[in-house]
Amino acid sequence: MESPKPAPLAGKPIVTGFFDDRTFSVQYVVADPLTRACAIIDPVLDFEPKSGATATGSADAILAFIEREGLTLEWILDTHPHADHFSAAGYLHDRTGAPTAIGEKVRGVQRLWQGLYHIEGCCPADGSQWSRLFADGERFSIGALEVEVLFTPGHTLASIAYRVGDAVFVHDTLFMPDGGTARTDFPGGSAGALWDSIQRLLALPGDTRVFTGHDYQPGGREPRWESTVEEQRRTNIHLVRAPTREAFVSLREARDRELAMPNLILHSLQVNIRGGRLPEPESDGRRYLKIPLDRLEGAAW
Repeated sequence: MESPKPAPLAGKPIVTGFFDDRTFSVQYVVADPLTRACAIIDPVLDFEPKSGATATGSADAILAFIEREGLTLEWILDTHPHADHFSAAGYLHDRTGAPTAIGEKVRGVQRLWQGLYHIEGCCPADGSQWSRLFADGERFSIGALEVEVLFTPGHTLASIAYRVGDAVFVHDTLFMPDGGTARTDFPGGSAGALWDSIQRLLALPGDTRVFTGHDYQPGGREPRWESTVEEQRRTNIHLVRAPTREAFVSLREARDRELAMPNLILHSLQVNIRGGRLPEPESDGRRYLKIPLDRLEGAAW
């Protein structure tokens, strides 16, 4: 029996992407043209690993854009706890008072990574660092825009996508068609789960706009982050080469074995499981990151 087609959602958001060339991340402001309400998706807190310096330039640029455009910030949304950059959700919440949100499965990621860092009890593993935890299929609004939460595990066990009107924000599932799909070799990842999540996204109407969370600029081209579901179905290089679940899992796992770990994975997760907040100051008033040695199985030099 064929699955029912996803029902359309109200609205056509105005989407503005902000590319962070240090982490190849795309941050989004998603605005309702009728009410001028907006949300920020996957904001970046700047971090320089060589010096340990943090800064808020990227997040401040987004706030300046929102003010310049006369928008009202209603939500600060993360798709998952990121492994390649610090989330600016905590900083933006403190600056604006807007609620933060992420998927409810983040609690499993918190427990997993607290164990990996040996920092059990450093912070509650109950998702209370966010204002709201979304369940699969839950709906909310950005102004007059309807939003649906889609559970899309594979890259992490907590990943979600936000379907907003005629657009979907997929972060680390699908990249641009010439970039393929996201890796699944982090703790809690699964190539089979990613295939299932991608099929869920590809079942959306073909003209749905797809906004990805990273662009690694294949062949040195300029950054791009918008495609459609139909483009992904027809031309995504990994889905064309591996059109079945079995073939995709084989391709994805083989590719993952060739990839080095992201530069900031051990730095960023201990911040992002705290909702984008740095560790508490120690007795000298300074904050410190903790790096577990020889902890990630199969990690390359």
